[in-house]
Amino acid sequence: MSVQMTIRVDDDLAAFIDQAAKAGEGSRADVINRAIKREIRRRAAQRDAQIYASGADLDLETDAYAAWASRNASRVWSELD
Repeated sequence: MSVQMTIRVDDDLAAFIDQAAKAGEGSRADVINRAIKREIRRRAAQRDAQIYASGADLDLETDAYAAWASRNASRVWSELD
């Protein structure tokens, strides 16, 4: 099921969406839906990383990664987009 929505976006975002649609990446709605789904996945991954980092045991090698991920989360998540 889908719901029709009317939204306003900045000019630069509209240009990006139109460019992607013209490049064959689907309709405007397809481009926007993928972006929203990507944001949902990014937020879920960020929540998971925070949960994982909060229970880190600093004596374990894998917890060193959790600490690194916690410190670098904003940079890591921006690279996923």
